[in-house]
Amino acid sequence: MGNDLPTAELGQTGMRVSRLGFGTALWRSERPYWTEESAHAVYKAALDAGIDFIDTAFDYAFAEEWIGSGLGNRYGEFALATKCGCTNTRPTQNNSDHLWTRENFHYNIDVSLERLERESVDILQPHNPTVAEFEGGDLGRALSEIRDAGKARHIGISTTLPHLPVFLEMGVFATMQIPYSALEREHEDWITKVADSGVGTIIRGGIAQGEGDTRQPAAKWDQFARAGLDELRQDGESRSAFVLRFTLSHPHIHTIIVGTSRAEHLAENVAAVRSGPLPADVYAEAKARLDAIGQSPSPVG
Repeated sequence: MGNDLPTAELGQTGMRVSRLGFGTALWRSERPYWTEESAHAVYKAALDAGIDFIDTAFDYAFAEEWIGSGLGNRYGEFALATKCGCTNTRPTQNNSDHLWTRENFHYNIDVSLERLERESVDILQPHNPTVAEFEGGDLGRALSEIRDAGKARHIGISTTLPHLPVFLEMGVFATMQIPYSALEREHEDWITKVADSGVGTIIRGGIAQGEGDTRQPAAKWDQFARAGLDELRQDGESRSAFVLRFTLSHPHIHTIIVGTSRAEHLAENVAAVRSGPLPADVYAEAKARLDAIGQSPSPVG
């Protein structure tokens, strides 16, 4: 595949990244077809397709180790973000409890760098703390110490409403990772406010994790049909591809992290992004139809 994916400046980080990123949250060790070898194959295919932003976390099963073992000789080709605040429940899970302490943040980054076989990451993100947890754990000081030690170039945060506005007001985060798609529009206008503040926008859930994903309630994808979005799809375009192009159409989104274990799904995602945003009239009509069923952005205060 050619390396012709669209790119964007990631806020004021100085990094220019592909607007399609790759997320590793799906790499759970208990599923037999998600092995180290298959992970390596899809990771490498993502880079070969022109994706140059990869997102991972301390608690994504073996994702950090597999990035280190599979892509260690290609670190010059992509930016890498990871997350902290996690506790270690591996290998049977892809999520964990969190411990919001300064000591745990230092432990997380040291272990992550060992697994990744790196001396630093490009972005380190607390993994969805509340404002109270962030302030109560002295986590701002921990992140500053980690950055000053050269273990992370930039400090971001993975967050949602109602905490996002407070974190934005702090003015200390270079990036924010925010959930958003046609089927989850709560943060649509806040993404614009974040970008206008000079903060890089990293979007998760930009493909609504794909139709048929068992982790998603059926009602989430029922919205697609209720809004009549099937009528707006191009011939041969899947619902997932349409949703990804809808996400890409937001003018203030810098990169959209989408994970998959399947080469064919990766290829479909790449093709959708290469097709570009939805035509302006289709994008406007899709938003109007979603508004009509109550799938609308939260107001920006």
